[in-house]
Amino acid sequence: MKVKRQTKRPEDINAALAARKGPVSRFVATHYRHFNAAALIDAAKGYEDHLAAGGKMLVTLAGAMSTAELGIILAEMIRRDKVHAIVCTGANLEEDIFNLVAHDYYERVPHYRHLSARDEQALLRRHMNRVTDTCIPEMEAMRRIEAAVLEEWVAADRAGERYFPHEFMYKVLRSGKLKRSYQIDPKNSWMVAAAEKNLPIWVPGWEDATLGNMYAGHVISGDVKHVHTVRTGIEYMTVLADWYTRNARRLRNREGSIGFFQIGGGIAGDFPICVVPMLHQDLRRTGVPLWGYFCQISDSTTSYGSYSGAVPNEKITWGKLGAGTPKFIIESDATIVAPLVFAWVLGQ
Repeated sequence: MKVKRQTKRPEDINAALAARKGPVSRFVATHYRHFNAAALIDAAKGYEDHLAAGGKMLVTLAGAMSTAELGIILAEMIRRDKVHAIVCTGANLEEDIFNLVAHDYYERVPHYRHLSARDEQALLRRHMNRVTDTCIPEMEAMRRIEAAVLEEWVAADRAGERYFPHEFMYKVLRSGKLKRSYQIDPKNSWMVAAAEKNLPIWVPGWEDATLGNMYAGHVISGDVKHVHTVRTGIEYMTVLADWYTRNARRLRNREGSIGFFQIGGGIAGDFPICVVPMLHQDLRRTGVPLWGYFCQISDSTTSYGSYSGAVPNEKITWGKLGAGTPKFIIESDATIVAPLVFAWVLGQ
């Protein structure tokens, strides 16, 4: 089989595109030419093309992206209408706000690989909860937010009202009760940006997050009388199904589609991508289009039986992606890769 030679070199095409952008994008165009670096720039260009065609983008957040302060650039993506919906773990929902109010109390532990069990016990005694190289202060972050959101849980419970986890967090942010405690510029909080935009958010498996555990404790203690005051799980999926159906049909009339940009794996990615096969196979809404773009950033190696390590084409067999869907996988650390992709999309 004869391979057709490209008339224009990829690096020249990328350089021309980056010439209209800022220094970060020009650096990427110059140095990111092969392997995962090339996949990064291809995914970034695909993201741009998807939006230019009138599409919307759903971003999923797994891991500890909020503690990694991805909000610095993700907030700008939200403000600039480059992200139209988010699915995240409960940890990412709350940890962005933990950082918002307690940033100065966080401690970095660059030598975390060498900590002994005794060292970890010492951190526990100081109420410092470690996430890789960063310790979240329990009292200044977790308990402060617990006190603020508990007021909202109890008020809703007494009024017989029910809200999703992200809606309670929006209430806390919009109330202004935390403003005096801000320790970072709020423009670097993706949750503040999301609240300002009233961005659709889904938080599957919220129960295993710190605030989910705290909520369970308040239900057990009787502070909250009705366990279903916080809506979760299946109700989140029904809302996602409605959102996807309405937006996909609206976009299809304009030749756009909904894209899927996945950071990490796990429930944050698997929960939302399943909405399409559910609509097709269980509800027989066969006219609803598939996801129109797919990219995953993951350091999980390709493996057998692992969702995070599955290559994108496997999703074709599950009715999630089509054979012609633009698909990208960047096998790298999302804390390094995601800001570069976003910087390209933002023209930085």
